[in-house]
Amino acid sequence: MAVASSPSSLHSHSKTFNTARHSFSTSSLGFVKILSRSDFCSVGRVCTGPLRSHANLIKVSASAAPVMDKPDSRVSTVVDVDLGNRSYPIYIGPGLLDEPDLLQRHVHGKRVLVVTNTTIAPLYLDKVTKALTHGNESISVESVILPDGEQYKNMETLMKVFDKAIETRLDRRCTFVALGGGVIGDMCGFAAAAFLRGVNFIQIPTTLMAMVDSSVGGKTGINHTLGKNLIGAFYQPQCVLVDTDTLNTLPERELASGIAEVVKYGLIRDAAFFEWLEKNMPALLARDPSALSYAIKRSCENKAEVVSLDEKESGLRATLNLGHTFGHAIETGAGYGQWLHGEAVAAGMVMAVDMSYRLGWIDEAIQKRTLDILQQANLPIAPPDMMTVDKFKNTMAVDKKVADGLLRLILLKGPLGNCVFTGDYDRNALDETLRAFCQS
Repeated sequence: MAVASSPSSLHSHSKTFNTARHSFSTSSLGFVKILSRSDFCSVGRVCTGPLRSHANLIKVSASAAPVMDKPDSRVSTVVDVDLGNRSYPIYIGPGLLDEPDLLQRHVHGKRVLVVTNTTIAPLYLDKVTKALTHGNESISVESVILPDGEQYKNMETLMKVFDKAIETRLDRRCTFVALGGGVIGDMCGFAAAAFLRGVNFIQIPTTLMAMVDSSVGGKTGINHTLGKNLIGAFYQPQCVLVDTDTLNTLPERELASGIAEVVKYGLIRDAAFFEWLEKNMPALLARDPSALSYAIKRSCENKAEVVSLDEKESGLRATLNLGHTFGHAIETGAGYGQWLHGEAVAAGMVMAVDMSYRLGWIDEAIQKRTLDILQQANLPIAPPDMMTVDKFKNTMAVDKKVADGLLRLILLKGPLGNCVFTGDYDRNALDETLRAFCQS
């Protein structure tokens, strides 16, 4: 299947962004110069609390030039997440689980614990174990296989990881390896952050959702019965290894779920990428390798840049949560595991876009294009019938973005690719959106 070439603007590392009060520019060397002493703005689009003082230079290594580790390396792209002495690479390419050096260079000590689930273990656990130990018999690998599903992302399941680590007497020089989708990555990362007050860990995402979003940026955690991801920590991995061949075993529903997060990047900050997605959605759904690799690369570039600038989500990083406040309410209200995360986010994005339109912040064309691309990706565009206005409001009241009792939302504002993270909006618009999508 033919894939439209990626727009040249996506590869440009020299841009200037402007808002009414702020502007800053990125140079081809990967630096950002902030030209305002007041609030830092999300890629010139969302104003939050101050992050950096006037004229600071911040290194942003979100480029993705082809890399050859060695002559026969399968690594096609490396995206660097620049966080000073906690920086790490995202390796992207086919067959990377057959590259032992990629994993072994990031293993600290001689003990490894692979955390995976009942679905992924039969497919890839042996391969990962061989990659970890190939040519290095001093490495000892243990594994813990957890039940598969969002409904198991809880304290009881997390304790199984700690049990295994303690029973096998792992020490502070051990390395945890997350082998699976977002649930495994979140739980393994949280376990690594807490075990012995912090051990190294590596992310090996096997779902599109995890590859483009959850494995990058260091958000780890578990769910609570009253809300999603309310217990966790920011804890960065040593590396993220994206073997695109693992997508060959991904169910269609999981593939579509991951595409929801890919679409999000286009809506909030990358209009050219959104346009590319509109043209190439059939290729993505058909698992065209070139299309998938480019979508993963561009998504990781977007997220790496945001995380490099705002690791702990003081403002800018919150914009990556477009649709998530509504979506998390759907996941919680419907029961964890009933809706996949991307399915809930897709419906949540439609609701956020609807609210943005009601506020008069976007034109009708953006609303229509959002609906069209999500429907093309076989994603839901409305919450389940069992969601009521009260269910939404009760769950959203404990969302992580609530500050001093004020629910802050990520909404689109202006041309495609622009958004705001704000609590300054007409509450009537929120009520109208909830009533429009809920039966009661």
